[in-house]
Amino acid sequence: MTSPTRARVRAPELVGRGWLNTGGQTPHLGDFRGKVLLLDFWTFCCINCLHVLDELRPLEAEFADVLVTVGVHSPKFVHEADEQALRAAVERYDVHHPVLDDPDLTTWQAYAVKAWPTLVLVDPEGYVVHVAAGEGHAEALRRVIAEVVAEHEAKGTLHRGDGPYVPPVAEDTPLRFPAKAVTSPNGTLLVADTAHHRVVELVDGEIVRAFGTGERGRADGTSPTFSEPSGLAVLPAEIASRVGYHVVVADTVNHLLRGLNLDTGEVTTVAGTGAQWRDGRDDGPALQTDLTSPWDVAWWHDTVVIAMAGNHTLGAFDPVTGEVRRFAGTTVEGLLDGPAAEAFFAQTSGLAADGDRLWLVDSETSALRWIDADLTVHTAIGRGLFDFGHRDGPADQALLQHPLGVAVLADGTVAVADTYNGAVRRYDPASGQVSTLATGIAEPSGLVVVDGELVVVASAAHRLETPVAAASLVAGEAHQVRRPPSDLAAGAVELAVVFTPPPGQKFDDRYGPSTRLEVTSSPPELLASGAGVGTDLVRQLVVAEGFSEGVIHVVAQGASCDDDGSEHAACHLTRQDWGVPVRIAADGTRRLALVMGGMDHQP
Repeated sequence: MTSPTRARVRAPELVGRGWLNTGGQTPHLGDFRGKVLLLDFWTFCCINCLHVLDELRPLEAEFADVLVTVGVHSPKFVHEADEQALRAAVERYDVHHPVLDDPDLTTWQAYAVKAWPTLVLVDPEGYVVHVAAGEGHAEALRRVIAEVVAEHEAKGTLHRGDGPYVPPVAEDTPLRFPAKAVTSPNGTLLVADTAHHRVVELVDGEIVRAFGTGERGRADGTSPTFSEPSGLAVLPAEIASRVGYHVVVADTVNHLLRGLNLDTGEVTTVAGTGAQWRDGRDDGPALQTDLTSPWDVAWWHDTVVIAMAGNHTLGAFDPVTGEVRRFAGTTVEGLLDGPAAEAFFAQTSGLAADGDRLWLVDSETSALRWIDADLTVHTAIGRGLFDFGHRDGPADQALLQHPLGVAVLADGTVAVADTYNGAVRRYDPASGQVSTLATGIAEPSGLVVVDGELVVVASAAHRLETPVAAASLVAGEAHQVRRPPSDLAAGAVELAVVFTPPPGQKFDDRYGPSTRLEVTSSPPELLASGAGVGTDLVRQLVVAEGFSEGVIHVVAQGASCDDDGSEHAACHLTRQDWGVPVRIAADGTRRLALVMGGMDHQP
């Protein structure tokens, strides 16, 4: 696996505030000697990180006696640095491996990580042998792990046996991390009981029916299974009678939409294939088109709008024709208004229809936005990927922190589940003012109005609440996402995205270039030259004089195919985007290396 001509990189020690899923033990790097160690640098707000958790599950099962996965939690938002919030997230997302709590990004910096998620593979002797940024690396990791196992088994340095994982003791509650709620046609409440993998019906706060066995799965019928369902949308009666189901369920981790018949309890799959969308076509027959982490759904303008959190777009599903299509967005993560087809979104997680307006919240830009009937996108609150906080007042100065839910109140104002602030906020479209309705709520993720009263899905409290609305103004702090910057010199800088096809794969240029690189910056003037789109993964940038800091945005992708000599070898697309904070310094480097897959062997 390693070459004698290449310098071997010793893995740094694992340092943080503490450990989860170890039964109170504090492991050290040396404790993993003899095992293949996979470090997963993640943060629980990040949809790509959640995808990776699911991608790793089959690998962890396949190599159970030789592979130890350690999640290194490196927070983006202030709330994610809270120890109890992390404990809840580890349980919520069913993390079955030890997790190092790294709130100060100490281990992140030691491993020179620059993006969420990043995977680092360490061999049984304690040397880094492979790095991969982003998602979609499961097959590449499987091949590299197999090579490492074979090499070290032959050397006698591989030790088989159980790892240090100790599962936490879960609290038994009627609901477990519920996500969203809607009013049923009968006036009852339907709740996505997310961590119980089911949808439940509530009357006077009590569960009267459950749709789903409680097991993770994707079975249809009258004993259905779900995988972390989230959004719910009730269809108009005339549409429901034509299609045979009343409610559309966003079955998030299955990448599916499911139809729920409230009369029979039967569940059917109505959109998605079960495979996660990676690239290419995202419209056509709904059951033949991949979706990606549908987080919420809403009936608006005769269609089911889908908050496609996994690729930063909105989809549209027609229950009658059985077709799905791209509704808005380009897959670029960001905050850009204008025509829906050209707008940028960032992990849209909540939708609310109100006549000719569709309200939405983008969690990663901490933004409240709306779409008009002419399909123009507008932003009410939000500044971009790096700014957040809890601040009321004029909307152009107000701040949210990773909101997940939205609802329109009877007076036309808009309520926002300001999740990571533990608050419910209110935006008045008439005055342009933002206020705080309630605080002290454990990760509110959904909102629904019942008989004129606002009901909040308090996800981390495992219940629904009706907080007393006592509007106030909060002049809270503004925050920015602060990751350790890379020091660059002004002038010419080489940008190198490192991507090496894994064992048994090769680049395939038969149909054109197999790589793509797109570079932009914030502010745009930071780069005097080098911005734009090209096919080479190495590019010369020129950093303009007069700047002290900024962000270089890089989107890279590479396609590799199995090198098995067949005409129709399976191909794999790897894609990753980085927002790299940079500081301009006289002694800064003139090379910025970003590892998408492989190892960077240049100094």
